[in-house]
Amino acid sequence: MSYVFGPVPSRRLGLSLGVDLIPLKTCSFDCLYCEVGRTTSKTIKTDLFVPVTEVVSAVEKKLHNCVPDTITLAGSGEPTLYSGIDQVIDCIRGMSKIKLALLTNGSLFFKKEIRQRVLKTDIILPTLCSAFEDTFRKIHRPHPDLHLAMIVDGLKKLRYDYKGKIFLEIVLLSGFNDTEKELEGLKTLARQISPDQIQLNTVVRPPADATAISLDGKTMEEIKVFFGGNTEIVAEVPLEGRKIKEVSLINILLDMIRIRPLSSVDISKALNISMDDAEDMIKGLLIKGYIRKQEYSGKIFYLVSIHK
Repeated sequence: MSYVFGPVPSRRLGLSLGVDLIPLKTCSFDCLYCEVGRTTSKTIKTDLFVPVTEVVSAVEKKLHNCVPDTITLAGSGEPTLYSGIDQVIDCIRGMSKIKLALLTNGSLFFKKEIRQRVLKTDIILPTLCSAFEDTFRKIHRPHPDLHLAMIVDGLKKLRYDYKGKIFLEIVLLSGFNDTEKELEGLKTLARQISPDQIQLNTVVRPPADATAISLDGKTMEEIKVFFGGNTEIVAEVPLEGRKIKEVSLINILLDMIRIRPLSSVDISKALNISMDDAEDMIKGLLIKGYIRKQEYSGKIFYLVSIHK
């Protein structure tokens, strides 16, 4: 298992170095919109899936070759399922002053021990997609022991315990949570949780389920106005001018798209290479069969080949 991937271009965190603590695809949810794919191990039981020392060593080695904007605990599943996440956080804190973020579905913060493990991060980015149990279950297809009320309660307790920033992600899907009733309910819950930012998102890469359909830009802008105040629409972060030290660009690229489908523009920006060079690299990997392409919403994205 590769514990570190990227840096990848993140629409929220700039150039983000990902730390993957979970076997593919181990999660408490099986979200319609997930760009990593369908959940194969649905659980709420925490475990020490990989050795802490190996994770920390991989992060340290990667930091010798790149200077990301953020180190992000994320990847192949729900990172709070990793019982050693607090140890990883402490070790990364000891080696770097780079901002440390946690990308989470927010489902397990009702457990005090899990909240306590992540308090030393700088940013936590949990997800909340509905104020109604039925819609919540349709979108997230959660573990049967999880219910919306306990998750919302956990997010409120996190806000009380946590001194860092909370960016609450709301993923909007056409026909699921974009009605007036849904948006009113989400706005009320968001106000109760009191995040530093509300980040509106929608499907931009191939989702796990074809029923996850994105909203158009005009609708997203209208919803942003409706939520008001500290709300933003998640947008591409400019990465031009970023420098990655001399390392194997092909290995970085394969690390990146192992976790997240990327376009040629994404690859060019993340590797700080020209579009021509990016296209040449992509062509070679396609010919060799290491990657494959997939069209979504009129755009071409690249993924690691299933047989590799």
